Amino acid sequence: MLQRISQHLYVYEDTCRVYAVKTTQSEVVLIDFGSGGIMDVLEQLGEVRVTDILMTHHHRDQGQGLARAVEAGIRVWVPHTEQDLFRFVDIHWQGRQLENNYNVRQDRFSLLEPISIAGTLKDYGFYSFGGVEFTVVPTPGHTTGSISLLATLDGERTVFIGDLIAAPGKLWSLAATQWSYNGGEGLAATTASLLDLKERWQPDRLMPSHGSPIPNAEEAVALTVVRLSELMGHRGQNPRLIQHRNQPYQEITPHLLQAKQSMSNYYVLLSDSGKALMIDFGYDFMTGLPNGSDRASRRPWLYSIPALKKQFGVTKIDVALPTHYHDDHVAGFNLLRDIEGTEIWAADSFADILRRPERYDLPCLWYDPIPVDRELPIGKPFRWEEYEFTLYELPGHTLYAVAIAFEADGQKVLAAGDQYQGDGRQWNYVYQNRFRIRDYTDSAFLYGKLKPDLILSGHSDPLWVQEGYFEELEERGAALERLHRDLLPLEHCDLGAEGFAARITPYQANARGGETLIWEAEILNPFPIEETADVQVIVPNGWLCSPALISFRIPPGGRHNISFQIQAPKGVTVRRARVAVDVTIGGKRLGQQAEALLTMI
Repeated sequence: MLQRISQHLYVYEDTCRVYAVKTTQSEVVLIDFGSGGIMDVLEQLGEVRVTDILMTHHHRDQGQGLARAVEAGIRVWVPHTEQDLFRFVDIHWQGRQLENNYNVRQDRFSLLEPISIAGTLKDYGFYSFGGVEFTVVPTPGHTTGSISLLATLDGERTVFIGDLIAAPGKLWSLAATQWSYNGGEGLAATTASLLDLKERWQPDRLMPSHGSPIPNAEEAVALTVVRLSELMGHRGQNPRLIQHRNQPYQEITPHLLQAKQSMSNYYVLLSDSGKALMIDFGYDFMTGLPNGSDRASRRPWLYSIPALKKQFGVTKIDVALPTHYHDDHVAGFNLLRDIEGTEIWAADSFADILRRPERYDLPCLWYDPIPVDRELPIGKPFRWEEYEFTLYELPGHTLYAVAIAFEADGQKVLAAGDQYQGDGRQWNYVYQNRFRIRDYTDSAFLYGKLKPDLILSGHSDPLWVQEGYFEELEERGAALERLHRDLLPLEHCDLGAEGFAARITPYQANARGGETLIWEAEILNPFPIEETADVQVIVPNGWLCSPALISFRIPPGGRHNISFQIQAPKGVTVRRARVAVDVTIGGKRLGQQAEALLTMI
C-alpha cells in the first residue's frame, strides 16, 4: 500500500522503501524500485504512469525488479560511478574474484542480470522530470558510488539518501562500510558525506531507503557523526578526517597550496585576480582505498572546493593542468570542467590519451574521455595570469609525463608528478608505463639543468632542494641504467626495458559485424643490423584481414609502422575478441608480440 508523506510524495514499503514523486497530474518518478511491487498499487495515485526511476545505488534490494520496469518502457537512471553494475553486471559476475578472495566490498549484492539504462546520474548534475528538478549529491559511505537526490517538494528541501543512514544515529549496514579487508573506509566516507550534506545542501528532511522519514536532518547528522567518530577512534580509522576536512589545503608559499587529502597530492596556484590553477586533480577527498580497481571502486568528487573558495578567496577554478595521465592525477578533471567551468590544459605529448583512452595499452587510464581545451607544446613557455610555465618531457614513471616549471613567490618550482617517491630520490618506474633504460639518467640531467628550489611530488611532501641533491640523482640514474644494461641481453636482442617488439593501436575498439576497421602496429627491430621483418596478422577464424602478411626492411634498432584492415562477419557479437601480430625479424621468430581487443556489438 502507498503511504502519503506530503502532497506530491508517497512511499511504498518493499525490499526497500520506494519513493514516488508526482511530477505532474499523470506522471510519477520513482526513487529506487525494490522488487517492483509498487507497479501493482499505482492506481492508488489515480491515472498515472511511471516515467523514470532514479537509483541511489546498485544493491539488489534497491532494484531487483528493474527488468520489469525496463520491459514496461520506464527509463532507468543510475549513479554514474556504478553504471557497470547495472548494464554490464553479467561481466562483473563472470570476472569477480571468488577464490582466495580478500575483496569484501558488497559488490556481490548486485543485480543478477544486466538491464538497459537510459543514462547515468552524474555527481552535482541537475536533472528535470516533469518540472521537478533533482540535484545529484555524491554521498559515498554505504557504497563507494552511492548518491543522494535533492529536490524541493511541497516546500521542503527533501533528500533521498538511499542507505547513507537509516535513522538518527543508525546505519542500515555496518558491513557495507568495509570497503577493504579489515578496513572501515565507508565509516569515514559516511561521516564526510553527512557533514557535506548538512553544510553544503542544507536539507529540511531526509528520506532513507530503510527507515522512516527524518524531519530534523541536522540533529540526525550530529548524532550519527558522534557515534561513527567513536567507532573510528577505537579502530584507528582515518584519524585525520576532520583535520583534512576543515583544513584541506596547506600553504607551501603564499600563492602555492598543497592538498594532501587525496590518493595523490594535487597543488593549487593562486592568482592575485582570485583565480586558481590546479596542478593535477584526482579524487580530491579519499577516506581510504577500496578493494578493486573497477569503475565502482573509484569516486572523484569536489569535496574540498568550497573550503578553497572560502579560506583563500578563490572566485574561479580556472585551469587544471596534469603532470601525467594517470587516474589518481586526472580523475576529477571532468567534474571540474562540468561543474566549475574549468579549462583542461595538457601537454601535447599525452593530450590524446586523455581524449581517447581506449586507444592505448597503458595502466591507470581513466574510464571516461577527458576533453582537452588547450594543447601545450613541450619546451615552449606559456602564460596563465601573472605566471609563466614551461613543460619538459619527463619519462621515467611513465613515458607520457611532463615536469611543469614555473616561479611562485620568488621560488623556482618544478611539479614533477610521480617521477620520484619517498624522500625524492627513490625511483618510481613501471615497465608497462613504457619505461626506458635511460629515463632516470635523462631526468637527473633535466633537474640539474633547471635547478629548482622546490619540487612538488604526487605522493610525497614538497621537497626543498638541498646541496648535493642533483648530483645524487645523477649517480642513481646512472646506476639504474647500468644495472639494466648488465641484466638484459641487449647486445644480442635489444627489446628495451618493456621487452616487446610490437604494439597495436587502437588497443580497444568497438564495431558492428561487416564494418571494416583500420589498425596500426609499430614494429621494433631489436637487432644490431638491418633486417627483413615479416608480420602476420592473427584474427579469429572466419574474419577477414587485409593484408594478412606484411614484409619490409627495418634498420638496426629502428621502428616501422604498418597498417591493416579487419572485418568481422555480419551478425557476430563478441566481447574482446583478440587480434595479434606475429613477428619474425631476420628469420628469428619472436611470436605474437602484441594484441588488441575488438568488441562486436
